[in-house]
Amino acid sequence: MAPKEKKRKGATKITDKPEEQVISEKHHNMIAYLDPEGKITELKEITQWIRESRINKVVTFLTLVYQSLIRAFWNSAIVVEIGGTEFIQGQVNEMNVNVSPEILNTDLELQDDPNAPYSIPIMCTRGCLLRMKCTGDIFSSQINKGDLPMQYKFLLHVLIQCLSNKRAGYDMAGKDLVGLMVALVLNKPFSISKYIFANMKENMTRTGGRTTRNKFWLYPRFLQHECSAS
Repeated sequence: MAPKEKKRKGATKITDKPEEQVISEKHHNMIAYLDPEGKITELKEITQWIRESRINKVVTFLTLVYQSLIRAFWNSAIVVEIGGTEFIQGQVNEMNVNVSPEILNTDLELQDDPNAPYSIPIMCTRGCLLRMKCTGDIFSSQINKGDLPMQYKFLLHVLIQCLSNKRAGYDMAGKDLVGLMVALVLNKPFSISKYIFANMKENMTRTGGRTTRNKFWLYPRFLQHECSAS
């Protein structure tokens, strides 16, 4: 008698996974561990500097994120103008959740100057990268954090993981995020709230009006904070 042929299990496709797994980007919009006890000697100076800087709250506050709320916001998100101010508005539990640079600035305690830009001149960025002793190509549209000395590498790492709009490739930072790093180091005017808001608007354009299983649910920590405040 011929041996029975074993049935092979079908390969698991990404569409077979629960939606929470498909939409979750676990390395995006993370919180930073800033070693409050100073146990990591080589990072003691930069972690203390970040803790005392205006980005401390935005990179460290922890909140329980409900996937259903973030999904509902992005499913319904539209750009609206209210009283001459531009908002991104989403429907969550039959309530409007409005996001604007001013709201982000207040709720995330960013201390942004409302008149500050969210970019800095490229020549300023390149000059600062040279002074930081960046070993990479400063003329490139992206900078690898590994090309920076340890202190600056850690700072850029924190910005990539906590504030960028990336869903993959967490070694690289685009010119806007590098500009944010330079602005922080040189204490130049830079609106982080406008940077976050611009990324949210760009995300709507990138994903289009129709929700798909590949839609990027951007900034879940920040949006959960706004949903809880509404």
